Amino acid sequence: MSEPLVYVLIVNYQAWPDTLACLKALEQLDYPRYRLRVLDNASPNDAVAQLRAAYPGLEIVELKRNLGFAGGNNVGIRQALAEGADYVWLLNPDTIPEPEALSAMVGLAEQDPRIGAVGSVILEMDNPQQVQAWGGGEVVLSWGLIRLLTHPRQAARLSYISGASLLVRRRALEQVGLLDEGFFMYGEDCDYGLRLRKAGFLLAVAPQARVRHKGGTSWHGSLQADENFAAYNVRLFRKHAPWPGLAVAGYALFWLLEYSLRGRLDKVGALWRGLRRGWQLPL
Repeated sequence: MSEPLVYVLIVNYQAWPDTLACLKALEQLDYPRYRLRVLDNASPNDAVAQLRAAYPGLEIVELKRNLGFAGGNNVGIRQALAEGADYVWLLNPDTIPEPEALSAMVGLAEQDPRIGAVGSVILEMDNPQQVQAWGGGEVVLSWGLIRLLTHPRQAARLSYISGASLLVRRRALEQVGLLDEGFFMYGEDCDYGLRLRKAGFLLAVAPQARVRHKGGTSWHGSLQADENFAAYNVRLFRKHAPWPGLAVAGYALFWLLEYSLRGRLDKVGALWRGLRRGWQLPL
């Protein structure tokens, strides 16, 4: 029996050097049956030309406008399902997967049909001995906690698989649906993990699937990133928490203390702007 067909989707926006490095790493994958597609989110620079010059045969879908992570990937997911994909692997462009990453994830998923999504061990790009996330993270809806997990002993707490490296089974996509495009950036992977679990699917992490990831955290991001991070997490709690107000209050208190203790009042301002915006976002 041949291996399942996997569609590898990479959403690119401007940062074509990162995408090229990721594509170079994908050339070394030891998984024999996958199809690669890049979705360009209407990059205003020459990203598409750079990608085509380096990889003339690369499948690139040029989107007419920036649809965000969820919207861009949804275009690719629809195409993948229409073309017979058994799995879809969402991969951030600022990642470097090791050769056995995809084989390890598919192999684990094939062991149990109840597994809806599989994640990788995500490592810091510049310090690959440091685990950035053991597959994904935990969401405590009752009091507004979202945090990455970094050790296999925390696996029972896994609420979602990080969108940096997210392998989803076809049946899960057909049953649960696509990513929620109301999360333009941040929160879409948390939302999808919660939806998968609510539908009865299991989440799993393949320890042999190692993926280095450049992406920073909210702490190192811009103030606009901090505001977006807060806004879409508020939307997440409004959508899923049993007591949204309590969850948002707990979330706000945690970050207010973090930023205040570090003397970053500029980030406190971004937090409050994000909290206000998050309550206004449509569900």
